[in-house]
Amino acid sequence: MPIFSTYDGTELAYHLVGEGEPLICLPGGPMRASRYFGDLGGLSRVRQLVLLDLRGTGDSAVPRDRDTYRIDRQVDDVEALRAHLGLEQADVLAHSASAELAALYAAAHPQRLRTLTLVTPGTGTLGLPATAQDRREAASLRADEPWYPEAMAALDELQAGRVTPEVWEGIRPFTYGRWDAAAQEHAAQSPAQRNAEAASFYYPENGLDTEATVAALRELPVPVLVLAGEYDGGPTPDRAAELVALFPRGEFAVQRGAAHFPWMDDPGAFFRTVTAFLDPDVTSVQAGGIRLAHRTWGDPSAPPVVLAHGRCGSSQDWAEIAERLAERHRVYALDFRGHGLSDWPGRYSLEFFRDDLHAFLEARNLAGATVIGHSMGGAAALLLAELQPALIGALVIEDSPTFVPLDPPRPHAERPEGELGFDWPVVPSVDAQLNDPDPAVQECLGDITAPTLVVGGSRSHVDQRQLASMAERIPGGRYVCVDAGHLVHSDNPRAFLDALASFGIG
Repeated sequence: MPIFSTYDGTELAYHLVGEGEPLICLPGGPMRASRYFGDLGGLSRVRQLVLLDLRGTGDSAVPRDRDTYRIDRQVDDVEALRAHLGLEQADVLAHSASAELAALYAAAHPQRLRTLTLVTPGTGTLGLPATAQDRREAASLRADEPWYPEAMAALDELQAGRVTPEVWEGIRPFTYGRWDAAAQEHAAQSPAQRNAEAASFYYPENGLDTEATVAALRELPVPVLVLAGEYDGGPTPDRAAELVALFPRGEFAVQRGAAHFPWMDDPGAFFRTVTAFLDPDVTSVQAGGIRLAHRTWGDPSAPPVVLAHGRCGSSQDWAEIAERLAERHRVYALDFRGHGLSDWPGRYSLEFFRDDLHAFLEARNLAGATVIGHSMGGAAALLLAELQPALIGALVIEDSPTFVPLDPPRPHAERPEGELGFDWPVVPSVDAQLNDPDPAVQECLGDITAPTLVVGGSRSHVDQRQLASMAERIPGGRYVCVDAGHLVHSDNPRAFLDALASFGIG
């Protein structure tokens, strides 16, 4: 357990979890030991979590001066940790009450921050206090839960000023998206992990200059993610949205089905959202109510090319092709819903993927772009080209489904063991459509106005005669067969690029 001395000689402890670039993690409570973070929903797989025990909590020492528990006095502890770690700039993640500490740190040391992640953040010291009505409205969302009557009675007691340990225990179900055994165990550890005396000093009655802090945050030059829980009452998503509006480079996400501890409620959703934000090569946009992660290459002023991956893939599948195309193009590769670092909402269809592509093009102002889609991504692009002919400038379909009923049909698929890079319901949902496709897709091929190249793989399971026939039915469509399997662009990238070059893309 590493220890360092902060500005007043107090020895503070921190815990290292995982490997990779350091991510300083500040616990909430206020003044709760960092152990409750665990591995932050698996975030330790991609970053080394530096879990700080604030002074007087966990394995850190109790300071001689109790006034140093004040939130503004602990800003120097965060700076001392950054210096101790030897970081020129730090990525900082803060939860709940410590998000206000992180905000004060950002205002005081903006040049020392690289990114700031605020998870279900406290907002009161920033002039946006959660109200009693906020908490009641959030609580009402849980009215169908079996524990709701008892928890609501406890909330009534709390808001009436009758605060006891039993009341705090009674409202805890509201702070989790699922009040299951794991949540109950996590909540039960809170009293022993929290320094109640320190917490009583954390928010001082005076001495905080909210106006100056907010003014500094409005000039903060670093990316900031504010992550709210759908069911959280402090802050509600609406209150968190007011907070993110303070930051010039703010990004906002609401985790569905989550409350105050989103990494407990849905570790995968939390991991994807925060990982996408922290990865400098990934950008997210809100498109049609879904957060879509994507990667970019090339000069922003160059002609745009959008790459759409196949089923069970991700934007990373295109890395080699994207780097080559980026010599003359601005290249965008997105993760469809249910794939990679985008949202996994649980419901999927080729039409949903079409809508993702449509919303992405509009969100990034990419009307008229060249779209290259592989397999499922090609099907989505084809559907979009039929629905919105003017939206796509040129279209490349790589070994896509042909919307002819499969014979024999695909059997029921069994989920493989282990963790997947995509949401398993994608597979049976798409299989059902491939077995019984909408005949209107074939009927509307003549509506496509974009110049279209269909690229097939000679060793693919896809019927190449059907692909060639599909190309013939598209006005001005061309078909090229490459010596490759289904993954044409990775099996034979040179031939794939040659095919693109012959079509005017290169």
